[in-house]
Amino acid sequence: MENGVILWVDDEIDLLKPHIIFLKTKGYQVDTINNGAEAIERVQQKVFDIVFLDEQMPGLSGIETLERIKNIAPNLPVVMITKSEEERIMEDAIGSNISDYLIKPVNPNQILLCLKKNLETKKLVSEKNTFDYQQEFRTIGMEISGNPGFAQWVEIYKKLTGFDIKLGRTDDSSMQDVLSMQKEEANHAFYKYIERNYIQWLQGTTENRPVMSHTLLKDHVFPLFEEEDSPLFFVVVDNLRYDQWKRLQPVFEELFRVKTEEVYSSILPTTTMYARNAMFAGLLPSEIKKKYPNYWVDEDEEESKNLYEAELLTE
Repeated sequence: MENGVILWVDDEIDLLKPHIIFLKTKGYQVDTINNGAEAIERVQQKVFDIVFLDEQMPGLSGIETLERIKNIAPNLPVVMITKSEEERIMEDAIGSNISDYLIKPVNPNQILLCLKKNLETKKLVSEKNTFDYQQEFRTIGMEISGNPGFAQWVEIYKKLTGFDIKLGRTDDSSMQDVLSMQKEEANHAFYKYIERNYIQWLQGTTENRPVMSHTLLKDHVFPLFEEEDSPLFFVVVDNLRYDQWKRLQPVFEELFRVKTEEVYSSILPTTTMYARNAMFAGLLPSEIKKKYPNYWVDEDEEESKNLYEAELLTE
């Protein structure tokens, strides 16, 4: 079984025979070249899965060879191998989009780990995610049937969402089907939970009421005005599900640091007309209609239902 095709470029390639023999015993095909110019020609002639490239070579340097290889095959993983620990060389290599950077002398297992990381990550991660869900399946099922409170339901939802995202990256449709069935089971049980508790939450007759649309600002946003001296921005993304947030989170983290992450319960109906107006007003829809009739638009009217959010927020 062939695990991948490697091009190894090093002006002292003969000294690397033990490493090459080791890789061949692990199922890899290895082509060897001792200079950058021939390496570029070989990349033009043959498809490789990865390139190991020495940084210090006579003629074309490793960095120059790397740049030309990337012009030919932009998505081909290239691992720079060098004796130098000079920061400038590392920065040049990283800036040229290398996949990894190894310092000589390298040992065979270090090379093998590098190959698995660059060539088999998707398969290994897929197998690990599938195994993790198989291990958690029974536990999640017991949690769903164990009469969980709101905090426990949040944790169940986070687990299912996490596995939904992870298994969505795999090709294992059978496990995705199992997860879909468990999500249906959880949805049915959560519906029953809401049916039993929702009225008590609205009436405030239970100490375990979660943060809801109409209490969100009072409970979590307004206190920040007293804690923060700098300007405070409150950004509302309509209809944003938790799984969508988890996919967007890496984008936000490029610019911001996420300090806390909490889940609240929307009121019913969850539609913008009701839930978002309730959030800005700090009132339930029936209370908004009674207290601010000029700001309320009935469902059967064609006018936009959220024209008065600023007024509701400042009242």
